[in-house]
Amino acid sequence: MTPPPIKRHESLQPFSREHHQGLLLCWKIREGFKQGIEPERIKHYTDWFWNNHLRQHFEAEEKYIFPILPQNDALIIQALEEHRELKRLFEGKAGIVAALIRIEQALNAHIRFEERVLFNKIQEAATPGQLKMIEAHHSSAPDCDNWDDAFWIRDKDA
Repeated sequence: MTPPPIKRHESLQPFSREHHQGLLLCWKIREGFKQGIEPERIKHYTDWFWNNHLRQHFEAEEKYIFPILPQNDALIIQALEEHRELKRLFEGKAGIVAALIRIEQALNAHIRFEERVLFNKIQEAATPGQLKMIEAHHSSAPDCDNWDDAFWIRDKDA
């Protein structure tokens, strides 16, 4: 039996939509490997995604969402550690294949943790004023599917 969908407060919904884009990145990495795409092509896209989407997403979470809970909260500590690890993986220059595999695994786990655990606790603890502040400071990320090299789409003629 699947759990009921999580009812996310409207102030946090844009972040949840961005999480969905992150899960799509994980899927695109897996699809790229399944199709035998050169790792450099996949890495080129993940670099763009990091620089134009995910880095800003992490910064907004750390500035506007995480401070709702105490700085020493175990869930906040975990989220910040995972952000640092993902930053290291995205910005690393060696071992592209291993880094892409680890990015896919770590990002998938991180997003599921934030959506299923951390955001629920934050949503319960947040005051109406804090939720309004999150909403007021969130800016939309660029379209993550607006990329010329859609390596994740199977060639129907192949």
